[in-house]
Amino acid sequence: MDNDEIIRQSQAVCAALSAEDDGLKREVLSHAGNRWSLGIVHTLGVAGRLRHAEIARRMDGVTQRMLTRSLRQLERDGLVLRHDYAEVPPRVEYELSALGRGLLAQMIPLWMWVVKNAEGFRAARQDYDARASDDTR
Repeated sequence: MDNDEIIRQSQAVCAALSAEDDGLKREVLSHAGNRWSLGIVHTLGVAGRLRHAEIARRMDGVTQRMLTRSLRQLERDGLVLRHDYAEVPPRVEYELSALGRGLLAQMIPLWMWVVKNAEGFRAARQDYDARASDDTR
């Protein structure tokens, strides 16, 4: 794909995201850039159906509040399914929906690109940091 085609497609996507839709498209797209949302999607994609505490154990650094909040947002957008068994003690499990599996599948190429280009990012950061430290002298 040449640059003109990339720009044309980019403009078409931006126009679609800008169309009136109560911000729905942008809000759902925000999951793709959210550390905890992507972590949950990945965890459920790899492990299948899990309870809240098990998701938390598999996600280093997530707080209970952030996990609960992220699960609710993902459930609201149809990416995660919540199964409440109405038992005592309470038992609730989460799993990816078809939409959630679709998001995971679409993120894999981006993750592969990041991994493939990690050395280029490191070199760019080192170059930038070296120039920035020269500018402060």
